[in-house]
Amino acid sequence: MFELKGVYTPIATPFKGDGIAFEQLESNLEFWLSSKLEGIVVMGSNGEFVALREQEKEEMIRFVCAKAAGRKKVIIGIGGNCIGETLRLAEVSKEAGADGVLLITPFYYKNGMKDAILEQYFTEVADKSPLPVVLYNMPGNTGVNTSAALLTKLSRHPNIIGVKDTSGNIAQISETIKDADSSFSVFAGNWSFLLPSLCMGAKGATLALGNILPNECAQLLEYYESGNLEAARELVFRLMPVNAAITAKYGVGGLKVAMEYVGLFGGEPRSPLRRPGEEVRKEIKKVLMDAGVKIKE
Repeated sequence: MFELKGVYTPIATPFKGDGIAFEQLESNLEFWLSSKLEGIVVMGSNGEFVALREQEKEEMIRFVCAKAAGRKKVIIGIGGNCIGETLRLAEVSKEAGADGVLLITPFYYKNGMKDAILEQYFTEVADKSPLPVVLYNMPGNTGVNTSAALLTKLSRHPNIIGVKDTSGNIAQISETIKDADSSFSVFAGNWSFLLPSLCMGAKGATLALGNILPNECAQLLEYYESGNLEAARELVFRLMPVNAAITAKYGVGGLKVAMEYVGLFGGEPRSPLRRPGEEVRKEIKKVLMDAGVKIKE
C-alpha cells in the first residue's frame, strides 16, 4: 500500500464532439507526467465524472493508467450514488494498474447521509475495494459534509488511507489531523487553504491549479518542507487570483480556458456546463499574465 503524500492534480477530461479527445488527452498527460507532481487523479470533479458515460469511465481509466504506468501515481474517482457501480469501477481500476481510488460521498439523498449511514457505506466499499481508498469530502458540490469525528473513525480502517477535504473548514481539517490515525493522510482540496493545512499537519493536496501550474504547486510543498515559509506565502498570494478564477469563479469552463493559454488542450465542458464567453476569456488571460504565467497564443 502506497503512502498518500505530495501534490496531485485532478486532470480535466478533454471532449471533442460527443466523445473524449484521447489524442489531445495523451498530449496533456505528457505535460503532467513530466512535471513535479506526485500523481494525478482521474475522474475527479474537474474531470467532470458526473457527465461521463459508464463506458467512457472505463476507457478513461484504462487509457490514463497505461500512459502513466511507472511514471506517476494514479488515483481513480469511482464514487457515485450506486455502490454496485462504484465497486465495479474499483475492479476496473485495479485491473488497469491504478494505485488507489477516490470515494466521494453519495449525494442524491443528502438529507439521509448521516454519519451512521456514511460510515456503513464507506466501510463496505473499503472492505470490498481491491485498491486503497481515499475519501473525498466535497460539501460544496454534494451538500454532504463528512465530519471530523467520522473521518477519525474511518482512519483506522486498514484500506482507507486518507481524505481529500475540499470543505475549506480549517478547524475541521485540523481536528481530523489531530485525532486521526497517524498513517492516515489529510489532503487539502484547494490552493487557497493548502498552506495553513500543511502547517497543521496535512501531507499534501489535490489541486485544480495543478492542471496548469503543476510545478508551482509542487514548489509550495518544497518551500514548506524546507522551512521557507516567506517564499511559500508569496507564492500562495501570487497564484490566489489564478486559483479563484479556475475554481469558484468560473469553474471547469474557466479551467479549460486557462489550460489553452498555457498550451494544453482544454476544449468544451460537457453540457450543461458551458465555455466562458470572450470577456471572461480576456479576464482569465489577464489574471494569468498578472501572476507571471507565460501565455501561449
